[in-house]
Amino acid sequence: MVSNGHQHNNMTELDTFLPQDGSNIKDGIQAGKYKVTVSPAKTKDVELQEQLKMEKGYWDPFKERKNDNPTTDCDTLTHLLKASLGTGILAMPIAFKSSGLSFGILCTILVALVCTHCSYIVVKCAHVLYYRVRVSTMSYADVGEVAFANGPPWGRKFAKLARISILGGLFAAYFGTCSVYTVIISRNFQQVVDYYLGIETNERIYIASLLIPLILISWVPDLKALAPFSMVANLFMGLGLGITFYYLVFDLPAPSTRPQIGELMALPQFFSISIFAMEAIGVVMPLENAMKTPTHFIGICGVLNQGMGGVTLIYILLGFLGYLKYGDETLGSITLNLDISLLPAQLVKILIGLGVLCTYGLQYYVCLEIVWNGLKDRYKHNARFYEYVVRTVLTTVAVLLAVAVPTIGPFLGLIGALCFSILGLIIPVFIEIVTFWDIGFGPCNWLIWKNILVLIFGVMALIFGSYTSILDIIEMYSPKDDILTALTNSTVISANETSSVMYEVAKNLTDILPKNLTDVLPKNLTDLLATNATEILSNVPSIISKVFNSTNLR
Repeated sequence: MVSNGHQHNNMTELDTFLPQDGSNIKDGIQAGKYKVTVSPAKTKDVELQEQLKMEKGYWDPFKERKNDNPTTDCDTLTHLLKASLGTGILAMPIAFKSSGLSFGILCTILVALVCTHCSYIVVKCAHVLYYRVRVSTMSYADVGEVAFANGPPWGRKFAKLARISILGGLFAAYFGTCSVYTVIISRNFQQVVDYYLGIETNERIYIASLLIPLILISWVPDLKALAPFSMVANLFMGLGLGITFYYLVFDLPAPSTRPQIGELMALPQFFSISIFAMEAIGVVMPLENAMKTPTHFIGICGVLNQGMGGVTLIYILLGFLGYLKYGDETLGSITLNLDISLLPAQLVKILIGLGVLCTYGLQYYVCLEIVWNGLKDRYKHNARFYEYVVRTVLTTVAVLLAVAVPTIGPFLGLIGALCFSILGLIIPVFIEIVTFWDIGFGPCNWLIWKNILVLIFGVMALIFGSYTSILDIIEMYSPKDDILTALTNSTVISANETSSVMYEVAKNLTDILPKNLTDVLPKNLTDLLATNATEILSNVPSIISKVFNSTNLR
């Protein structure tokens, strides 16, 4: 099924965590390393396949992996915690406001299980594909392309599309995240500084001042060297959350005073916040690739389950206590409920700002991996210099984007909703299906039924996330009252003109509609439409108003 090639020995510092063997896979062929073909006689027995792996002399991808500076299980767990425990956790109380206290706990557990399982799928399929094509590391895009290229005949034509979709989605989502992080950092610092100065400083000044520190962070060579930054970030976020919990646990009302189940129309906001706060699909494969013991990443007590289990518990605690404490007064970020005049509240904002600053490098590496893998073959001479030029340029562009549009958050929220739903929930399902197509889907094809449920969940997340982000954009640029006023005026003005149009349409219905339908229409339909058009259209603004109010747009 494969033909072996020479090993790659000239690694840059960046190569210590990037895919060293799978980054050049194109249409099932890896240039200069392995030629991937599809064997018509793949084993359908998983136990037999596992037995073959243990035979003497069988090629072991994990022993073949060459990392100059591999990460330990502890390093990987630290990175995973930081990737999943971001600023999204601060919005969990408002998410619980949408879902209700009891239902919020159940929904958070459900979201965590699905997101963790999808990450597990990607790594599990990667481990199967390592043996199938004899490579020792793969990026997420490699996993998608190789899975389709070596899967069923109907799926092979989608291999290149899978790679392009994954790369494009990851870059858009994580580059946008880097840009938004600069806004979040600057706002936390700005609120404290402006409070003591007694003035309102231009937000763009704070954003621009972050350029040099962020460039220095982007120069950290690999994930091993970045581990201390993640540890410090976890410390800052932990202290900030600890102080926040201190505010939340005193004078708590009884849980019975809060709704246990939220309104149905508000659930999209809950899923939008929780899914895209926990999702870390972009860092899963880079973390696995950098590990000294990659088999420890998955498994019942693997690094992935350990990290996501702890993250889920913290998300539930903050969401539950935050909404229980503030009820209907809960704001979009729990830190906004803290009194800025109090020193502990100021300390929370500073700690969270520093925590996000130290997190920047981990999110940034996803973008760097994509861009540098596409460019490094062109700059083999003096590669280290060009690598750091790319690092600097990417960071500068991210900061300049935030300076130009500080209100970019809702737009990138929409991009994140689209990208993370597709990349984190939908694509892993198809990767698992094509990877195990010839091996089998288990008793009663349970794998297929499970993936159908996950796919439905992913599509719902896509719709809910996009829905919420679009409403945020509308709210930011078009106040609700202005929209309703404009709609009311335009509707009333056009009612009389529309009446004549409706009369003409109704008069010609017999020529447009099938005879069996026109036979059951009222004979005086033309007059009814013409005479009641104004009254019908005049009720449209009130209907729109009800829709706007039901979505809690304001």
